[in-house]
Amino acid sequence: MSNAARPAALVAMWPDVFSTLFDDARLARLHALCEVRDDETTGDLDDPALAARLTEVEVLITSWGTPPLTAERLDRMPRLRAVFHCAGTVRSLVTDAVWERGIVVTTAAEANAIPVAEFTFASIVLAGKRAQVFARDPRAHRREWRTLLETTNLSNLGRRVGVVGFSRIGRRVVALLQQLDAVEVLVADPYADATAVTAAGARLVPLDELLPNIDVLSLHAPELPETKRMIGAAQLAALPDGATVINTARGSLLDTDALAAECASGRLDAILDVTDPEPLPVHSPLLDLPNVSITPHIAGSLGRETLRMTDAALDDLERFLNGEHPREAVRVADLGVSA
Repeated sequence: MSNAARPAALVAMWPDVFSTLFDDARLARLHALCEVRDDETTGDLDDPALAARLTEVEVLITSWGTPPLTAERLDRMPRLRAVFHCAGTVRSLVTDAVWERGIVVTTAAEANAIPVAEFTFASIVLAGKRAQVFARDPRAHRREWRTLLETTNLSNLGRRVGVVGFSRIGRRVVALLQQLDAVEVLVADPYADATAVTAAGARLVPLDELLPNIDVLSLHAPELPETKRMIGAAQLAALPDGATVINTARGSLLDTDALAAECASGRLDAILDVTDPEPLPVHSPLLDLPNVSITPHIAGSLGRETLRMTDAALDDLERFLNGEHPREAVRVADLGVSA
């Protein structure tokens, strides 16, 4: 592609995010595809100093720190044709005005699904041995190790795992679970295709059938009005004694108070990478329960993992410039059922 053919692009994200997402090789690739200025990396599309540049911009490269693309902001970018998002969900980025203008939007959610699924699978395996519980206070268990090891409950053989949400991440978790011997995987998702779930090695069932028949509940549903606190007191009560609840999706899917009550009783364990609110208030009982493991939203792409998202966005940018359909293009209808 000649320099004359390169469209004007703007990198709209927090500068520290840009420095993580774009190493020298990826920055060189971006420059080869677009006319872009390094000193214009910004999370402020309302900066008056950008006014002239915005009138030329045809391509936006976005990520964490990009403000919503409102009609007012889009009016200042009359030539904008496409947005390539170097992160997961675009829910907080796109508005109706984006779709009304026919602007192409892509996501790197598939790339971001990889580390989340890996983290979830590892959590499920560790939960089979209650590793997080024992590691939290090893002094408390040092005199009872032989008794602990004699229990038949500490096992990953024949695990029964319930996956709520056959999403990008949910599909990957189901695939990774096939490594476990004699694993039984149940999936609850009103939008999933039963044939696709079966082909992945799982069985599609209603949520109320899934809950009482699993050892581990792993949440992968999107954050939507209808999924808020979808796992509440009644759903948690339906889980068998000793089950583990894992949430690497969104904290709002779980009723925090109901989960705290179940875990405080000792009936359930929990592994939470996301909470509601996030972070939890200092007085939350979940912070002190020995059978609750909480990590600070680390399952998603961090460090070098973020480079996968950059590559996904640049791949779709190259396809777009070559007149091809971007592989990870988002449709407005997708936002009603996915993150």
